[in-house]
Amino acid sequence: MASKTDILMIDPMPESFNEQLGTPFRLHQFISIEALGPLAERIEGVTTGGGSGLPRAIMDRLPNLKVISVNGVGIDKIDLDECGRRGIRLATAQGVLSDDVADMAIGLMLDVVRGISCNDRFVRAGKWGHEPVVNSWTIKGKKLGIAGFGHIGKAVAKRAASFDMAIAYFSSRQQTDTPQYPFYPELRVLADWADVLVLCVSGGARSFHMVDRSILEALGPKGFLINVARGSVVDEEALIEALRDNTIRGAGLDVFANEPHVPEAFYGLDNVVLQSHRATSTVETRQAMGRLVFDNLAAFFQGKPLLTPVL
Repeated sequence: MASKTDILMIDPMPESFNEQLGTPFRLHQFISIEALGPLAERIEGVTTGGGSGLPRAIMDRLPNLKVISVNGVGIDKIDLDECGRRGIRLATAQGVLSDDVADMAIGLMLDVVRGISCNDRFVRAGKWGHEPVVNSWTIKGKKLGIAGFGHIGKAVAKRAASFDMAIAYFSSRQQTDTPQYPFYPELRVLADWADVLVLCVSGGARSFHMVDRSILEALGPKGFLINVARGSVVDEEALIEALRDNTIRGAGLDVFANEPHVPEAFYGLDNVVLQSHRATSTVETRQAMGRLVFDNLAAFFQGKPLLTPVL
């Protein structure tokens, strides 16, 4: 009987997928680098989440690592150069979560522009009938700027079109399959044009603090910021200041720079909607992501091509 392949899980997987992954593999939950001990040399595969990635210190302790399967799309916390040098293959859950992330972006936009959560607090506090009901703003006809126009950005555009929004995008290159949407090669110019700016870019050094004070000033006092990308994309101190002094009108945030820690300054602001990085947290999508994590590992160790390869 062939021995099972040892897989290190940086993040825990749902029990149902632990059972599925455990069929051809021997699973080990990561506790600490010190706790790896002799096991480190036997690890040939790693599963991890996009938020956790694979810290270089752990990667360096796994001399026989051959493949990393990410339960998400974020790869900014994985050393791609080192993967390339060592020939480590990398796969993500790209394609199966785009719709849910786009839904969250639209949900945050509707919430903050129409003041849904803010009015919920107003009703729960017993203020209705005692204080004026504050008007919100309409979505129809607003100009939507999308920063990052991959699968998720395009899914946001598809949904926003049903609200009769004008849509344009910023990306590293112009997309040839969406000629109906104007391309802005500079984010500041897009922010200046837009009423709502949705962030769908990948994380990493290139996008770090891409949205700073100057971008928020360009978005302006009638503008809204929606972030379903990575917390590192936004200068949070600049955003808090911009929300406080009405440099922008509001924001909807699913991600933060130092998760799960959220700057407490956000808590007292009525013009921001906060979520716990849960754009992909639906039963259906989490099941599909888990299956893809398993299928990529199984394909690799069976000598087949990865289903969703990055490297």
